[in-house]
Amino acid sequence: MNEAPRTGSGVDPSRSDPSRIDLHDAGAMRALAHPMRLRILGLLRVDGPATVGMIAERTGEAAGSASYHMQTLAKHGFVEPAPELARDRRERWWRAAHQVTSWQPAEFLGDPERHAASDAMRRAVLDAYHRELLEALDAEAHLDAEWVAASDSSDGAAYLTLDEFRELGADLAAVRERWFARGRDERERPEGARAVRWITHTFPRPAR
Repeated sequence: MNEAPRTGSGVDPSRSDPSRIDLHDAGAMRALAHPMRLRILGLLRVDGPATVGMIAERTGEAAGSASYHMQTLAKHGFVEPAPELARDRRERWWRAAHQVTSWQPAEFLGDPERHAASDAMRRAVLDAYHRELLEALDAEAHLDAEWVAASDSSDGAAYLTLDEFRELGADLAAVRERWFARGRDERERPEGARAVRWITHTFPRPAR
């Protein structure tokens, strides 16, 4: 997770990576602590720009409710209009403003309001991961066997020093970054490519 300087909005694009946004403000974190907003943002990041009507159809959410959530995401800088995609004046397209949301939990430990907002957001993110994994299991029977065989699920534990723990995180981040940009531009996707997901967590195991 990368830390960036604050701005008045409480949501900061990274100076070195405009595709990344760093969170510092409790209001922005509370905005993301809603499962439908997380889902909308994820759809825009993975599938590309969409109208509210398209989002409503994909999620089963009422159009009015989807519009409200989109406006909330826009208020906090997570999404932005994509007017160049509109075919007429009435059509309004939206895109994700950034591809990555990051935050630094240690920053919030001494601030009860921001710590509570961060905790709520992170729990909502974990719930979203759980839902996504269950959906993948449900869809597995409809995949080609080769794609199922290429999927992976694993966990592990080790006794590490703080420096080694940081090194582990850096190693995992390097692997993620190696593949992250692949196919982001639809025109550059290899033939036969499909969206795949990975989810990684590292944490000190609680004392028992």
